Amino acid sequence: MAPIGAPDVFYPIVPSAAWVRRIVPLGVRTLQLRVKDQDETVVRSEIGEALEITERAGCRLIVNDYWQAAIDLGATEVHLGQEDLAEADIGAIKRAGIALGISTHSEEELAIALSADPDYVALGPIYETKLKVMAWAPQGLDKIGTWKQRIGALPLVAIGGITPERAGAVIAAGADSVAVITDFMTAPHPEARVRLWLDWAATVRA
Repeated sequence: MAPIGAPDVFYPIVPSAAWVRRIVPLGVRTLQLRVKDQDETVVRSEIGEALEITERAGCRLIVNDYWQAAIDLGATEVHLGQEDLAEADIGAIKRAGIALGISTHSEEELAIALSADPDYVALGPIYETKLKVMAWAPQGLDKIGTWKQRIGALPLVAIGGITPERAGAVIAAGADSVAVITDFMTAPHPEARVRLWLDWAATVRA
């Protein structure tokens, strides 16, 4: 049975198994592997290695996009963007017992996501982000509250430009988890930054 519920309040996203190996030992409880621009062989190798690391550590691994590889390799959670959602076999994902998270940026995308019966919904970007050029303007804190009203008890993940200084307000606005990429990956000392996030997460859980 796939784990159901919100990802941990601190939800880092990394591009490789090397990053998984780097930060999971620090105490990360939930992590997304988002491999981009690699062939299928590399992708499956990365997922397999990440699964070994996270299973030993008792960390939840969420595989981005590659739902078929996730099924084949025994992953228990997948995250899909809207384009990937449109092409995915949701029935196959559900039959495999895999928990599903879905990205949303608009009311229309939220309706599409909810029709797939996800285990959590992500909203972003909350703030301006430099990770990539975004087609969507920053959503802001008020949108978090609106989304939470729409989805009720379904967990809500906020993503985009979130720092430890902003995270408290994001949770107070209604998010259950904050997904983080740039803040720690571009830090001078990524491990130290992850530890700062983990200290913050411990105060939220307390």
